[in-house]
Amino acid sequence: APTDVSRFWLHQANSNMNDLIAQRLIGRSATTLEAPLILEEYANTASAGSAIAFSKYNDDLPSGAYGIMASFGAGYSLGSLLLRRT
Repeated sequence: APTDVSRFWLHQANSNMNDLIAQRLIGRSATTLEAPLILEEYANTASAGSAIAFSKYNDDLPSGAYGIMASFGAGYSLGSLLLRRT
């Protein structure tokens, strides 16, 4: 279930989009720990933003925790991964 996911590393185009995704998935706004943003530091990095967010914000997840990485491309393309800390 989406509520079992500890971290969402989302496409970093704008914070409003990330807020909307969190609202739809977990039924509320995500905290900055649940869905970290890198926009202030890196600006819009497009699809690479989710990988940058992952690289900066994954060390604190406990063993067994789930995370989702999602990026969007031109048109209707989407790439997503369900990750689990081992």
